Amino acid sequence: MTTLLASVFFAAAPVQNVESALAAESKPVVSEGASAREIIETCRSMIPGDVEIRGHFRLRSRRGSTKSVHNYILKRIDGKTELSITDENGRNVEYKKEGFLLGEKSGITITWSDLVLDYLWWDDVSFDVKKESETAQGILGRVVLLKNGDRVIRVWVDKRTGAILQAHELAKNGDGDYEIKRELFCTSLKKFGERWSPKNIEVGPPGAKYRTKIVIDDVLDVNK
Repeated sequence: MTTLLASVFFAAAPVQNVESALAAESKPVVSEGASAREIIETCRSMIPGDVEIRGHFRLRSRRGSTKSVHNYILKRIDGKTELSITDENGRNVEYKKEGFLLGEKSGITITWSDLVLDYLWWDDVSFDVKKESETAQGILGRVVLLKNGDRVIRVWVDKRTGAILQAHELAKNGDGDYEIKRELFCTSLKKFGERWSPKNIEVGPPGAKYRTKIVIDDVLDVNK
C-alpha cells in the first residue's frame, strides 16, 4: 500500500530517478480524455483508506548540509488522520495545522497539506490551460488547478501512474496574476504494492536559502 504526499527551486530534479521508476509502466492509468476531476479522483485512489506512513524530513542548505532532522508517523484510519513528530533525540514535537508545521522560526517549510493532501478533496477543480504544455521533472503530465476560497494549488499529475509529480501553492500578485508561493516536487518514485508514490520530495519557496526534504521510509496497511 502507499500514499502520495500529496507541491524545482534550487536545481532541476534528477529526472532519471523518476523516469527509470516509470519505465516498466506501459499502460497509463489516466486516459487521454479524462476530465480534470477524473484525474484528481485517480490521485485519490492512490491513497489507501487505512494506512500508517513512517518517514522523516530534514532541513538542508543549498549545498546539501543538514541543519535538522525530524521523524514522523502519519496514521489515517476510518477517515481520521493523526500525526506525530519527534526530533533527533526522540522527543515529541508540537505542530500546527495552520501555516508551517513547526512554525516560521524552524525554517522547515512543510505544511499540514503537504502531508495529508487535503486539497485533493476540494470541489473547485479545473485544467490549467496555460500550463498544459509544461513538463514537471521532464515528464509531460496533466496540470490541474484546485481552489478553496483564497487558496489555490497547481498540481502536475503523471498520466502513467496517477502520482503527483509537482505542486505549486499560488498567490495573486498586484496585477491579479498568480505567482508561486511555495513549490513541492518529486525527485524519485517508488511502487508500494500496487500504488505509486513519491519516495523523495523537496519543499520550499522559490529561491530560499534552505529547503526541506521529505522521505517516505515505509508504508503499512493497518488492516493486515
